[in-house]
Amino acid sequence: MSAPHGLLVGVDVGGTFTDLVLLDEATGAVRVAKVPTTPRNQADGVLAAIAAAGGAPADLAIVVHGTTTATNAVLERKGARTGLITTRGFRDVLELGRRTRPTPYGLKGTFEALIPRELRVEVTERVDAEGLVVTPLDEDEVRRAAAWLKARGVEALVIHFIHSYVNAAHERRAREVAAAEWPNAYVTVGAELLPEYREFERGTTAAINGFVQPIIDRYLRRLAGELVKQGYRHELLVMQGNGGTMSVDVAARHAVNTLMSGPAAGVKAAAFTAFAAGHANVISCDMGGTSFDVGVIVGGAPAVSADKEMGYGLPVRVPMIDIHTIGAGGGSIARVSSAGILHVGPESAGAEPGPIAYGRGGEEPTITDANLVLGRLNPNALLGVAGGARLDHIREILDKKIGAHLSLDPVAAAAAIVRVANDKMAGAIRLVSLQRGRDPRDFVLFAFGGAGPLHAVALARELAIPKVLVPARPGITSALGCLVADVRHDFVRTINQGLLRMDVAEAHTILAAQIAEGRRLLAGEGVEVETVTVEHAADMQFAGQTHVLTVPIARTDFAREDLAATFERAYLDRFGVELREMRALVMSLRTAVIGRRRPIALDGLGGVTTPGGPTGKRRVWFDNTWHETPIYRREQLAIGATLQGPAIVEQLDTTTVIEPGDRARVDAVGNLEITIGGV
Repeated sequence: MSAPHGLLVGVDVGGTFTDLVLLDEATGAVRVAKVPTTPRNQADGVLAAIAAAGGAPADLAIVVHGTTTATNAVLERKGARTGLITTRGFRDVLELGRRTRPTPYGLKGTFEALIPRELRVEVTERVDAEGLVVTPLDEDEVRRAAAWLKARGVEALVIHFIHSYVNAAHERRAREVAAAEWPNAYVTVGAELLPEYREFERGTTAAINGFVQPIIDRYLRRLAGELVKQGYRHELLVMQGNGGTMSVDVAARHAVNTLMSGPAAGVKAAAFTAFAAGHANVISCDMGGTSFDVGVIVGGAPAVSADKEMGYGLPVRVPMIDIHTIGAGGGSIARVSSAGILHVGPESAGAEPGPIAYGRGGEEPTITDANLVLGRLNPNALLGVAGGARLDHIREILDKKIGAHLSLDPVAAAAAIVRVANDKMAGAIRLVSLQRGRDPRDFVLFAFGGAGPLHAVALARELAIPKVLVPARPGITSALGCLVADVRHDFVRTINQGLLRMDVAEAHTILAAQIAEGRRLLAGEGVEVETVTVEHAADMQFAGQTHVLTVPIARTDFAREDLAATFERAYLDRFGVELREMRALVMSLRTAVIGRRRPIALDGLGGVTTPGGPTGKRRVWFDNTWHETPIYRREQLAIGATLQGPAIVEQLDTTTVIEPGDRARVDAVGNLEITIGGV
């Protein structure tokens, strides 16, 4: 029986702003808030956003939270002091990795593992690849190692033994022994987190979990506690990188699953919004102040991958929505190299001092400054900037730092910056589409974030994508993604068997056990779900090859022949060849247990108040010349309204550029659907 309709909150904490969507299920009304993020204690920003939206924690039915805490801790190396207990002789696995180098050419580049060498301790034990004990665990060494690490101020402990994915008895016993010495619950056991082969990847995943666990635990407990103090009576849900949610208790144990939760929420919202508008195949692009995130949605579902690197030497083997990120945002800095080549990003001006236009002391030209000079942005309506931008000052710096080196006037220099930035972003889209066998012409480009709609049309034209979809509230799309996400738990088990010799009955048992564990977690979290669905997949490859394909398994009691046919079909689709004479291997079995929450309606996002025509005109630079371009307010565009490019559509959180020859209309859900002319 479903609970009565209530107030639902989705909140996404970014580096600059904390975005919130509050939905009243009873009336369909939507309220939004955008407040400055509070880096010292992000919980303060979340509570301020709830208050700004006119909500009170006591009145809320659910709060779903996307956070960048774990991602930033890893990228900035600001996690907890972490120690490692590992098999004797394997102390340096985290550092040696796959024998790659930070820079492929030249004898330069350094890498330091998350856990420094002096905090990696070896103990006597050994299990072989079949799971048989070769050398028993020396429990006294484990006890001494834990005490030694504790004495050196280590806060989080990671236990990672060789071949533990096939037999985790030594790891489990080591945890029990270490617990007698360890002062907290921050103990990560590698095989429990990821019972999968590949010692390096399993080790780095466990190391990252230990590195961020204390930070995530303290932050989420603090936020949950503050909500309870103010009357909130339900479970706080946390976004995962796989696009699902989990409770605070689960997030505290599996902190690594919160990596990339903010970008994942954005892709979930893109899939949900686009599907409601009738588009199942979508490329999402989220352009903020610092980064440009690209995701792919096929058949209404975001692509999920277990291969993600959080920087050089830090692979993470947990399922995440497949998102490619580059340093290209509104604050990305443009510069001319000593070779006379214009570069844009990845360095960013950030929020402080920010672009020149912010008037906070920034003296480096950025993409935002270039868009202002080209007339695409309103200099008197920059979000969070008091007063108008000084265009003369921006032109002066553009002329000095860019134009003078390239023999360009300030306008041509600004146009060059935008073109170079667009080329970089188009390259990121090619990486997730063309380079993975997907034709961009078969997709719709879904643009959101503060700067995404500014560049989306140019990107679509470059890639021959026929349509662009801009949601009603682009700046709070990731917060909306938190609201539409389901509760999800993923499991994996390595079996490493030839398909023809695999014990199918054992495989059925593994999948059934993973379903049972997922249902147990769902029941323990106490989150209201309407239905529970299960998705199975197998990681497979041909013997002698290294690349792995993840193929779906239709039923828990699958037949061997069906799995063989599915893999051969997937291999043919991906690589265009058949290799029937080669032996297929089943490396791992995967299960996702998904608790489907009650669907929400998008009716309240449109927000049309006073339908009307253009509010004015502005000179905007298109195709190497100025165009007198009408300016529209997004909140005045009613359902069914049509526009002919060139046009600029402004709203509180973003600006949408419609180029000459393009046509736009407001669809039934409130999205701005732009048809690219000449594509």
